[in-house]
Amino acid sequence: MKEGSLAKKLYGKSEISERHRHRYEFNNDYREIVEKNGLKISGTSPDGLLVEIVEYEKHPYFIAGQFHPEFKSRPDRPQPLFVGLIEAAKNLKNK
Repeated sequence: MKEGSLAKKLYGKSEISERHRHRYEFNNDYREIVEKNGLKISGTSPDGLLVEIVEYEKHPYFIAGQFHPEFKSRPDRPQPLFVGLIEAAKNLKNK
């Protein structure tokens, strides 16, 4: 995960392992265009070829993954993306 990204902050580490169950992928032909227009590519496959996580920093909480965060989430161990969503909602409510 990219240094300074929301993804890295939420997970607390540079590398994660998540479950995929699809055959869709980010089209790398648009990588430069997407980043130039504000979408940050914050997580990739270990070889850097597949975009796995994107973020939009001008939004209170916009993060998307090419995986299923619900698969590893448990009532006593919620998945970091869900924890981040709840925290962002609480912060907006308290403003």
